[in-house]
Amino acid sequence: MEIMESGAVDTQQKHEEKYQQQTEEKHFHVLAVDDSRTERKLLERLLKVSSYQVTFVDSGDKALEYLGLLNSIDNVKAASSSSSSSSYQSPRQDQGMKVNLIITDYCMPGISGYDLLKRVKESYWKDVPVVIMSSENIPSRIGMCLDEGAEEFLLKPLQLSDVEKLQHHLLNSLEHSCERIDKSLNTDSNCITVRNKSNSNHVSKRKALSAGLADR
Repeated sequence: MEIMESGAVDTQQKHEEKYQQQTEEKHFHVLAVDDSRTERKLLERLLKVSSYQVTFVDSGDKALEYLGLLNSIDNVKAASSSSSSSSYQSPRQDQGMKVNLIITDYCMPGISGYDLLKRVKESYWKDVPVVIMSSENIPSRIGMCLDEGAEEFLLKPLQLSDVEKLQHHLLNSLEHSCERIDKSLNTDSNCITVRNKSNSNHVSKRKALSAGLADR
C-alpha cells in the first residue's frame, strides 16, 4: 500500500514539474532572424513544440528596429561616456518588451548575423543570449562568433535536439533579468535611504542653529 502511495506521489510530482516547465516556456520570448522563408517555417515548427512565444523577422535591419537599436548605437556610446552611473535603455526595453533569446542566421543581405550579434552585445540587450545558425561549417567563422559572445553556433538544418539546447540559455536569460530587477530595486532603495539621511542631517543642523541663536 505504501509503495502504491509513493508511486502516486512521484507521478503527481512529475506532472507538476512538467506543468511548471510548460508554464515557464510560455513566458520565454524568442526573436528569430532569417532571410529564408523556408528556414523560418522550419524554425517555427521546431520552436512551437516547446510552446515558446516567437517573433520572426527576415533581416538584421528589422531585428535591430524591433529591438530599438537601428539608429541608437551612437546614443548608447554617448550615454555610456557621459554617465557611468546610468545605463542606456532602448525604447523597446523602456516600454517593457522582453526578449529572452535571439537566434539568427549568419549569412543575410545587409546586416549579417555576426553584425547583429555585435550590435546586441554593445547595447542594453547585451545579457540576452544570441545563437547563430549557418549551413556552412567554417571553424574560423564559428570561433569568431563565439569570441564575440554567441552562446551557440548551430548548423542547419536544425533538429529538435538543437532547439532543446536553447532552454538552458533561456533560463539563464531569465535569471539575468531577475538580477537586473533586484539591482534596480536595491539602487532605488539606497537612493531613498541616502535622501532620508540627508534630510535628517539638514533638520538636525537647523535645530542646532536655532538653539544656538536662542542661547544668545
